[in-house]
Amino acid sequence: MRKIIVFTFVLFIGMFASKAQVTFTPGLRAGLSLSTISETHADYRPDFYIGGFGEINLSKRYALQPEINYIRQGSNNVARNFIDPNTQTERVVYQDLQISYLSIALINKLKFGQGFQVQFGPALDVLLDDNLAFRKTYNDLSFVTGLAYKMPSGLGFEIRFKKGLYDVLDSDYYYNNFNNDYFFGDYNTNVNFQIGVTYSFNVK
Repeated sequence: MRKIIVFTFVLFIGMFASKAQVTFTPGLRAGLSLSTISETHADYRPDFYIGGFGEINLSKRYALQPEINYIRQGSNNVARNFIDPNTQTERVVYQDLQISYLSIALINKLKFGQGFQVQFGPALDVLLDDNLAFRKTYNDLSFVTGLAYKMPSGLGFEIRFKKGLYDVLDSDYYYNNFNNDYFFGDYNTNVNFQIGVTYSFNVK
């Protein structure tokens, strides 16, 4: 099965390469990262992302773009319940959760008109650092989708949505039972919006 997938991928690349000259364009991307953790009723955490990419232009309308990004995610004002050792009573504090990932993505880019792009693809997020007291998993697998516009100068603008697939938070530890309106859900995934700029280098 793996050989069939590899063969199909090579054949797919070959079809594009036979019709157009394949070019490679490196670049940088950076911007605002707005994140939260689903089913926690918490606030979005503003932070940043920065990374590099290599755009493999396989045709006039399609490019495959591997990326390596540093992304700071998390969620603000998350309720954390614990037993106070002095009073032996249950207490709740609100904590800002911070999670840093090295994100390796493979983005498909469909190009329309003069510089407009639709982007989508998978990403593997490798945990670098966090302040979670209890976590479900160290790494995450996510799906990325977004829109972008690239000017002839190489400067571009992008907006993306990245949704994690793994449960990253131990909701038995982080929950709020002092509010009768809700409890935390059991499936707490990363939710991330990215708004930023890109720059593609003109390599001859």
